[in-house]
Amino acid sequence: MRKVLVFGTALAAASLSTVAVPAEAHTEPGPAVNAPVTPGRGTVQTNPGGGVGVTARAVMVTPLPPKTATYSYGKGARQKLDAYWRDSGPDDAAPRPAVLILHGGYWMSGDKGSWRYMARRLVTRGYVVFSANYRLIPSSRWPSQREDVEAALDYIRSHAHRWNLDPSRIVVLGSSAGGHLATQLGTYGEGARRVRGVVALSPVVSPSQAYQDGGLAGADYPRVKLRHAVQMLVGCSPDEGAPECLDRLEDASSAAHAGAGDAPMLLVHSAEEFVPVSHSEGLAEALRAAGVPVTVRTVPGDAHGGTLLNDERLRESVIAWIDSVAKG
Repeated sequence: MRKVLVFGTALAAASLSTVAVPAEAHTEPGPAVNAPVTPGRGTVQTNPGGGVGVTARAVMVTPLPPKTATYSYGKGARQKLDAYWRDSGPDDAAPRPAVLILHGGYWMSGDKGSWRYMARRLVTRGYVVFSANYRLIPSSRWPSQREDVEAALDYIRSHAHRWNLDPSRIVVLGSSAGGHLATQLGTYGEGARRVRGVVALSPVVSPSQAYQDGGLAGADYPRVKLRHAVQMLVGCSPDEGAPECLDRLEDASSAAHAGAGDAPMLLVHSAEEFVPVSHSEGLAEALRAAGVPVTVRTVPGDAHGGTLLNDERLRESVIAWIDSVAKG
């Protein structure tokens, strides 16, 4: 499906850890130690048993660890993903749904290992879970990041038999910059033919808006940093008005790709965070106009990205939404 881009449509447009993690705007909750990297086909890692984890806000029982392995979906050092799964038993022979998680970090930092706890939690709900890295700025310009998450998704689908998963029931969960990439997977190209649904936490779905907001008088540090990140992402200054630059900026807008056949979405922001809900409202308007189901939620506070899931009720409602899409 080929979609026509119209410049300007985009302008309107994690989890708890077993370690105490500050809820900073540029970080995501997760273990302090990154997942081990094993090149090639991957090697199953041996994990310790579950226990009680203490977080900055809650005490909870850590889910029993699943099998884990790291796989290369490309030749680059960042083109790797972690898989979490449990072997099928006699009462669980049918192919299972899957979740692909995409970390945040202004497209310039972050790691797949930061989502280990959420991955384990989803495995206990019957999912095969993947957490992927992708190439970062400034060394890799747009659309390298989208190409990487597409390649990661294609790798999962083409090797579905390895984990006994159903390639038609994959949901993407992304945070901040990863939320932007998750919405790109749900709108760019085949959309819903590749993913069953998208959950995006504080998604920067309109890099153009983020660039403008960061240039306003009085913009705080996260907004200014995000503006510079957008400039590095597209590899140029949008203010200069070069056609190629504006084309890349528009291509990075998820709303510009929205159309019939896109994946259903759940888009979540906090009321006072530095990526305002207007990002998702613009995308939601474009999706609804095309007849695509979308829910936009705003919660109190200033939590951003994966730290939104520090709220247990929100975390459970996000998992319930994934269940409704992937298992319904």
